Amino acid sequence: MSKQPQTIFSCTKCGAQHPKWTGRCLTCGAWGTISEETENEKIQMTHIKVDTSQLVDFNIAQTTKFERLITGFDEFDRVLGGGIVSGSLLLLGGEPGIGKSTIVLQICQQLKAHILYVSGEESASQIKMRVDRLNLNFANLKFLAENNIEKIVGFALEEKPNLIIIDSIQTLYSTELPSEAGSINQVRICTVKLLEIAKKYNISILLIGHVTKDGQVAGPKSLEHLVDAVLYLEASTGNDFRLLRCAKNRFGSTQEIGIFSMTNNGLEEVKNPSELFLPQNQEPASGSALTCVMEGSRPFLIEVQALVTKTMFGYPQRKSAGYDLNRLQMLIAVLIKRTQVPLLNQDVFLNITGGLKITETGADLAVCLAIVSSLKNIIIPDRTSIIGEVGLGGEIRPVYQLEKRVEESLKMNFKKILIPNSKIKLERKELIVVKNLEEAIKAIN
Repeated sequence: MSKQPQTIFSCTKCGAQHPKWTGRCLTCGAWGTISEETENEKIQMTHIKVDTSQLVDFNIAQTTKFERLITGFDEFDRVLGGGIVSGSLLLLGGEPGIGKSTIVLQICQQLKAHILYVSGEESASQIKMRVDRLNLNFANLKFLAENNIEKIVGFALEEKPNLIIIDSIQTLYSTELPSEAGSINQVRICTVKLLEIAKKYNISILLIGHVTKDGQVAGPKSLEHLVDAVLYLEASTGNDFRLLRCAKNRFGSTQEIGIFSMTNNGLEEVKNPSELFLPQNQEPASGSALTCVMEGSRPFLIEVQALVTKTMFGYPQRKSAGYDLNRLQMLIAVLIKRTQVPLLNQDVFLNITGGLKITETGADLAVCLAIVSSLKNIIIPDRTSIIGEVGLGGEIRPVYQLEKRVEESLKMNFKKILIPNSKIKLERKELIVVKNLEEAIKAIN
């Protein structure tokens, strides 16, 4: 005898299943969302018919070169790997008011393509006010104020634009679900519908998503597996810099970073970030060291500041801003053990200027020398770049892309560059090779 199909009751808002019908969902608390469903009988795997012609042999498969929309923003194109791929679905996240809509409008002016701008948050007059303030002029952009995803898809199929901008995805809703706009299911179904027209009609779509208080794209993170690229626009603490990072990119690297400056005319590209993060017209002070870090394929110079003072408590404090605290504690232990620097009764405070957050190990040597400089009140010679990773034995280890770091330092007219012993091809009088921390400390005296 065949097995009778089972009846289940599920919530159309949160998807929770219940053994019997209830007027209110016990999981999300919504009223009138429980519906009856029939569980289909499972198909025996032995009866499944397949078409072997669908299998692909990579030995004979041909690669396809993706066509890209060049935005005209070099920093934006750099992060995406050369521009927006045609037919791709992108997600741009960031805190409210950080400049997501501003950078999107500036991209619309640069693009020589047919663009459909959809806003569920602002009216046409509000967008026009921002356009006038930024002195922008659009020749190929059409605006649509709509929240219903079915109507948006209808307009998209009628217009067939090259790029669709959705501002923002949390404001859209579908009539297929009774839940409110911004819920997890609504955000997911709206994104799936946009993904379908993006792939079927080769239309690029850029979604704008707000970031919640815990730093996640509202959803939560229910969109990242659907989209082709995830971008985050972040603010640099204490200044008007904006950092564009890529958390996911199916068509390029995720290691690139774009740097912008917020001005009255919108976001402006920062071509040479080293000039921004280096100290400008200030007197030399102890505890300051300069190093070169890599963000993707881009090197730029930053300042590391350290302050060492005698502790007023029984246990010394270690505080860090922009640098991993656990790694700072490890480097302090190496200084105490390998160079006998007396830090057991000293508070150590470390700061990466410009509000940057660095995670790589190429700044280890600069951190150590900044701490020694502050403790002994030694001023590191001006225009000195310090590059290297510090091992637990006190040795200075090579770092990746050392030549690019050295070339950036030389371009900024640095007179002395401390580097680890490596097979670097450059031979310049400015290079000083140090093998361990003791040699590095002697080099700054």
